[in-house]
Amino acid sequence: MACLFCRIVAGEIPATIVHETPTTLAFRDIHPKAPVHVLFIPREHVPNAVALDRDQLGDLFAAAKEVAEAEGVAESGYRLQFNTGPDGGQEVFHAHLHLLGGRKL
Repeated sequence: MACLFCRIVAGEIPATIVHETPTTLAFRDIHPKAPVHVLFIPREHVPNAVALDRDQLGDLFAAAKEVAEAEGVAESGYRLQFNTGPDGGQEVFHAHLHLLGGRKL
């Protein structure tokens, strides 16, 4: 497996897991851009956000809502962001949703 995030799902690479469901995995970004910076990925390899189906999108957003509440940023506000494709800033080509919060963005 060459995909970094697939290797995290498989347990081959350690990550600080903050939430998981049968279809999603959420872990802290190793280079955080905010005090709270969590990545949400589908367990199944999907190359980018455009390739996600409705169920996968719903699962990612539901997980993000739960983590925002657990991390204490739901009330003050947070940013959800997909970077899609090289020109969109995507660096790992496995769809992932960023949750950033904990300060004014």
